[in-house]
Amino acid sequence: MQPLAGTEIGGVPMKKKRWLSGLLAAAMIFCAGCSPKAAGTKATGPKSGSRTAIIGYLPITHALPVFEMKKQLEHRHSGVRVRLQKFSSWTDLMDALGAGRIDGASVLVELAMSAKNKGIDLRAVALGHRDGNVLVAANGIKNARQLKGKTIAIPSTQSSHYILVREALRRAGLKMTDVKLTQLSPAEMPSALAGGAIDAYCVAEPYGAVVVAKHFGHVLAASDALWPDAICCAFVLRGDFIDAHSRAAQRIAATYRRTGAALNAREAAALSDQYLNQERSVLKQSLKWIDYSDLTLTRKDYAVLSWKMTAAGIARRTPAYDDFVYAPKEGNNSCSD
Repeated sequence: MQPLAGTEIGGVPMKKKRWLSGLLAAAMIFCAGCSPKAAGTKATGPKSGSRTAIIGYLPITHALPVFEMKKQLEHRHSGVRVRLQKFSSWTDLMDALGAGRIDGASVLVELAMSAKNKGIDLRAVALGHRDGNVLVAANGIKNARQLKGKTIAIPSTQSSHYILVREALRRAGLKMTDVKLTQLSPAEMPSALAGGAIDAYCVAEPYGAVVVAKHFGHVLAASDALWPDAICCAFVLRGDFIDAHSRAAQRIAATYRRTGAALNAREAAALSDQYLNQERSVLKQSLKWIDYSDLTLTRKDYAVLSWKMTAAGIARRTPAYDDFVYAPKEGNNSCSD
């Protein structure tokens, strides 16, 4: 903020004492804005000094930590507001994220890593969950060996679901070329299986649980059996948002990383009811499979993920851990936001 520039208001000369008082008040306001205590921590709504982050998501249980983060930031009057933007497909979400129309997202981690390789500066705050993916099939298919010649849907070839399907087929003595692979948005898969357009699918929850709860499909393999502590989704922020609004980004990251402890069965069920528009029987089944207790993306996790991606042909190379994973600098009291 600049000192008061003029010596007249409405053409009336200001007295020297009044001018000095105004200058002092302006200086006090400026200093308060840079104080470590002055980041809108008592804000109850939009105000000067608060920051809004637009976060994208698909309506899946893997995004529950984002919903919990929003709740905690608002409850604690953090000075950071989260505006959620729902998408129906990963393609639309990644287009918005890459173009900067949203500031961050809960997203398939492989898509984020691919975008990073292409020069889009995305940084992973933490995981969205561990495990919680299943390969489901029509009731007539009793085991993975019977998938030969069948059509299997996944949300993207750049996904952990592709890796899981590949592993399930490998254990059954099959290759990816032995099946017909198709890409569908998560919400399309249950009806496609029920209608016979596909024979099996692997996708983010709760869409695997839909066929189990409604009894027109069953689980062929769960992710924890194919890849223990499997990684699928991550919460990412755009690098330009982090750089421009470092304090807000740090608050968002710190709050998100705490959400795992808050997402007990009751809280997860309440958020699922609020955001996912699914029957309770579906949500109850889905939440049995998923783990939110540890959302940290460790170097070991990342090394395993990178190896699986290259082995599956998803990527020739992956971003370096330190370039991709967001590690806020402690004690940063800058006024960049």
